[in-house]
Amino acid sequence: MRRFLAFLGSGFLVGALALPAAAATAATADDGGGKGDKGFTITDSRITESSGLAASHLHPGIYWTHNDSNDGPYIYAVDSATGKTVATVTFSGVGKPRDVEAISIGPDNQIYVGDIGDNLDGTWPYVWIYKLPEPKVLKDQTIRATQYVVKYSDGARNAESLVVHPKTGRVYIIDKKEDGGHLFEGPAKLSSSGTNYFKPVASVDLWATDAAFSPGGQQLAVRGYFGGIYYDWNGGRIKRKGRLDVPLQGQGESVSYSADGTKLMYGSEGTDSPVQAEDAPEGATSASKSPSGSGSSASGGDGGGGSGNNVKVGAVAVVVVFGAVLGLRRLTRRRS
Repeated sequence: MRRFLAFLGSGFLVGALALPAAAATAATADDGGGKGDKGFTITDSRITESSGLAASHLHPGIYWTHNDSNDGPYIYAVDSATGKTVATVTFSGVGKPRDVEAISIGPDNQIYVGDIGDNLDGTWPYVWIYKLPEPKVLKDQTIRATQYVVKYSDGARNAESLVVHPKTGRVYIIDKKEDGGHLFEGPAKLSSSGTNYFKPVASVDLWATDAAFSPGGQQLAVRGYFGGIYYDWNGGRIKRKGRLDVPLQGQGESVSYSADGTKLMYGSEGTDSPVQAEDAPEGATSASKSPSGSGSSASGGDGGGGSGNNVKVGAVAVVVVFGAVLGLRRLTRRRS
């Protein structure tokens, strides 16, 4: 019902969308020309609903992404120096994907793709995870994947965030709830022959659209449409550390640490969608490097402020309405 009420306010978007556009323009001007891990634009016309993002383990400067729905079993390797797709991987050995929402790379360079979306919050009695090796050569190719059946211990739900711990290889999912969701832990080792039950182990104070582990697994970053939180992993007993300075985007759907852990890369859906870089919080790298000076974009605590946050507060209503309108569009599409 709240989504429909929010839809009634969508007329305010006409004059307000200029604010996110201006923010994106400013970010582009400051990102060093859109090269490397400093931000880029996905230029592939096939990628219109980029919903997940993962920094390659084998190919510096490459990010893997995928479309949300109405696409096949594909993932795309995008060169962050140019924004161009340099390889399309088709994964075989699986059924037809329904609603792919997340991608993460675990130990041994294994790519995990989360077909975990459920916009009607309980339509699917189970969801799927696909696993395939990251290719050593970037070219268009087909790779056989392993498919895992996933259920939640407390019933079906919608989710858009899947992460794989870089040390243990354990898979986690965060469900998408407007009032905050939960971190769900999978079994120590996924089974391809039976059902894998995920159980809630911690609360997450966000309407989460994606999440990512830092390269060493010390931090968990969670983003939503209009904000983000980072946690100390603490062996799975997560501790909230502070807020993330998430850039204003048309529909913020993805996040990934850069391969060296110094940046958080934020992606958005849409044609020619931007991926914007912000400094990662202190402690994200194994060397525990901290950004010099006072220009760090990650708040050190929950009380963080600054002019950037003031702009975000003024635009929260716009982003909420936009997310609601998009949710209604997806809802209609599913029912049709």
